[in-house]
Amino acid sequence: MDYLTDDIESLIPHRKPFKFVDRIISADKEKIVAERTFTDEDFFFKGHFPQYPVVPGVILIETMAQAGGAGLSYQKIFDDNSLFFLGTVDKVKFRHQVRPGDTVRLEVTNLRVSPRMIKQQGIAYVGEEVAAEATWMCLVGNA
Repeated sequence: MDYLTDDIESLIPHRKPFKFVDRIISADKEKIVAERTFTDEDFFFKGHFPQYPVVPGVILIETMAQAGGAGLSYQKIFDDNSLFFLGTVDKVKFRHQVRPGDTVRLEVTNLRVSPRMIKQQGIAYVGEEVAAEATWMCLVGNA
């Protein structure tokens, strides 16, 4: 599959072990599509049901929010030194487990983008199965 970029570190400040976006597939004013493949090496699997490793729900929310921020940064909507601080999370639903080896497709819809605030809605898929969905708001600040 073609993608726009896998240089996520140039778009968001997150680094290993807390960078959860591998590549951006597409990004425009309405929607961002990105991917993340979770592996046995991810730090949280050692303690989150080690006998049956599952990606924690809060990590899936963070993954969607990072995808949304990276997609906006890719489009150069904000200054280069802008940071996005998660402010609220609403309408969260977890529907399907994400396990090591799963590639998650993140589809993020921009509901409102302004100089000080971003409101987005996301769905995380494993294959065609919805794994998680949420709506969140981020405050925009500077480093």
